[in-house]
Order: sequence, then C-alpha cells, then structure tokens
Amino acid sequence: MSRLQPARGTSDLLPAAMAAHRRVIETARAAAGGYGFQEMATPIFEFAEVFSRPLGDSSDVVTKETYNFTDRGGETFTLRPENTAGVVRAMISNGLTQSLPLKFFYAGPMFRYERPQKGRMRQFHQIGIEYLGPRDGIADAEIIGCGARVLDDLGVLGSCRLHLNSLGDAASRQAYRAALVGFLESHAGDLSEDSKARLKTNPLRILDSKDQGDRAILADAPRLDAHLNDDSRAHFAAVTGALDAAGISWNFDPLLVRGLDYYCHTAFEFITDALGAQGTVLGGGRYDGLSEMLGGPPVAGVGWAAGVERLAMLLGDVDAAAPHVAVMPMDGDVEATCFALAETLRSQGIAVDLPTGGAIGKRMKKADRAGIRVAVILGSDEAAAGTVQIRDLRGGTQDEVAQTDLATAIGAMLARQPDGVEG
Repeated sequence: MSRLQPARGTSDLLPAAMAAHRRVIETARAAAGGYGFQEMATPIFEFAEVFSRPLGDSSDVVTKETYNFTDRGGETFTLRPENTAGVVRAMISNGLTQSLPLKFFYAGPMFRYERPQKGRMRQFHQIGIEYLGPRDGIADAEIIGCGARVLDDLGVLGSCRLHLNSLGDAASRQAYRAALVGFLESHAGDLSEDSKARLKTNPLRILDSKDQGDRAILADAPRLDAHLNDDSRAHFAAVTGALDAAGISWNFDPLLVRGLDYYCHTAFEFITDALGAQGTVLGGGRYDGLSEMLGGPPVAGVGWAAGVERLAMLLGDVDAAAPHVAVMPMDGDVEATCFALAETLRSQGIAVDLPTGGAIGKRMKKADRAGIRVAVILGSDEAAAGTVQIRDLRGGTQDEVAQTDLATAIGAMLARQPDGVEG
C-alpha cells in the first residue's frame, strides 16, 4: 500500500495548492518582466560536474543532498538542486557571452535529499532571476528591488525583513578568512561537530550555524565588514545608497554569508517569522566567479531564488479557478444538444462545466457547492423551442431565454448581486 503514496518529501499539487503555486509564479513572472527579465528554462538534470564543480566536494549540497544517477551510456547526471549553475552553463553552452548583459527569469522544480519539513521538500519549486554581465552595485540593487516587488505584489512584503551584508572581493575575503580561522581555532573544542568539520573545509559557513553554542562563540568573532578593502566598501555603498534612494528598507547582518568561493560582494535574504520559526523566503547575491569555475569566460553575475512552497504558505488560501456556469441536460435525449451549447459558450470565452448523470436537483446542489453561479437547464421542450432555463443558484431567480441570447443573459446574471442589485 505504501507504493500508492507519493515518495517521501514529495507531494501532489491538487487544485487548491496548484492555485497558490500558480499565483506565486505568475506574479513573479509579471514583476520580473517589468525589470526586463525574460523567461527561460534549463533541463531538470545536468551533467554532474555542472553542480559538483562550483559547489565543491565539501558542500552539504554535494556531499549529502544531490540526487545522482548513471544512465545506460555510463554518464553521471544530477537532478538540479538549484538553478544558478544551470543558467550560467546555458549562457556558456549557447554562446551568449557575446550578448551581455542578460536578464533571465525561471520557475520550476529542484531536488535535494534532505529531511522533509514544513515548507521544505525533496522535490520543491523555485522562482528566480539571474542578471549576467554587470559588475556594479546598481545591478545588485536592481535585483533586490525586483525581489521586493515580487513580495509586495504577492502582498507579503510587510511580513518580511531584508537582511543585507557584503562578502567583499576575493582579497577582502581572504584576509577575513585568515582572521576568522585563527579565532575559531582557539575555540575549536567548543564548536559543534558540523562546525569542527567546516573549520577545515569551509569556515565561512560556520557563521551561518544555528547551533546555540556556536552562536555564543560567534558573538565575539571578527567581523567581515572590518576586513573590507576600499573597493569592496565602495561597492556596498553603491548598493545601499540605491536602496535608500528607492525607499527599500534593509538591515545590516554581518553574519549573513555564502560559503562558496564564487560568491562576492552583496549577499541578501528576505526573512519572515510569519510561518512560525524565522525563515528565508527569498535570497541571493553576487557570484562573479561562477562562469570561470564552470569553464567559461569571466562573466559577472547576481541573482536570487525563492521557494514557491514557502511563499504559497504565506499567501494562505487561494481559490482555484473554476467555471461559474454549468449546462445541465434534463435527460439523455438532449445531452448532445447541451454539449454543443456548452462548446458555443466556451468559444465565446465563457468557462462551462457540463455535469451529466443523476437527478437534476442533486446536480444543481453539487454545482452550488462547487461555486457555480449560473445553471443553464435544457429539457426536450426547451430544445424544441430553441430556449433554455437559466437559474441563478445563489439568488434563486430563473428565466427562460432564447439559446441565441444565452451568452448575453449569462453575463447579465453574473453581473447581478444575489439580491438582484446590479454589480
């Protein structure tokens, strides 16, 4: 029987859940389009090195979370755990480095083998944007502004806070890494087991530790912003100055990091506590070294991704789109005529349900529960006369109209409030 359940960490998107997902994706698509981002899609699986090369052997994603498989030809592939690497790979593969700058929007499923929890699944969905080419701080501010607009258009920005930090350039990060490692080595015995392992492979990731003991130690750790050189400070000032000029509020977060070497300068997250525990709903940053790491030319990049499931949870209930009109045959003799009538209405832009079988009274009650507003009823007498009965299932009124006038009559009935007042 367990084989008839969805695999652990996956779920069926039934109409109500799908409506919320669609709201998130369509809202994001429209908002990103207002900034000039064009939609594209990458394959759901890539050659394994597309992710293993930039993410590194020491990252949690590669060591614990990726779904890898070998096909019949002996090639090793990975289901995409994120989409930035795939987008940059697509830029290189398609020779698009001659067409910079590039602005891309995407939406689709990602896959990570991790412990399923609220808002986090093994097959999950993301929306995201990538801005390839520019190196200036205004580009960073623009993608942050686009993220804020997506959240605002969804009506959830008010419950989110923008956290912002600068990772600096490579020289700044190298200086900071040395200072941080020196500090943490003096507290190595008190670090969590995960942080002890990261101290040797990816020490900046320790700043993101949720372990309370680690957090206490980090309170006295050297600050990254104290190690920024002049170029890095100027870049961050350009970002924050642009955000301030546009009225986008932000909070400086010195512990917000990205542990991978290709990240630099701006890192940001929109964080909410509206889902219970504090969590990130949209985050991103600058990744100027990724193209070269994948074997391409040096191309700067900045972008963000957001989890559709978490954003959908913030939206609450979203009504699934459903017809407001049902065409109902009184008996089997007129079912073909009802089908033809429904097709005519659909060709005029009216969504129509066509319930058949069972008593007409039960069908109307079921249609009412489903949100149907207008029932078009056709019996043998009406078919012979070229008319139909049209009933307002909420208001209770019923009229006989000519089939040729049906679309107009439906429009008028839908425009009326149930008490008969014009809408």
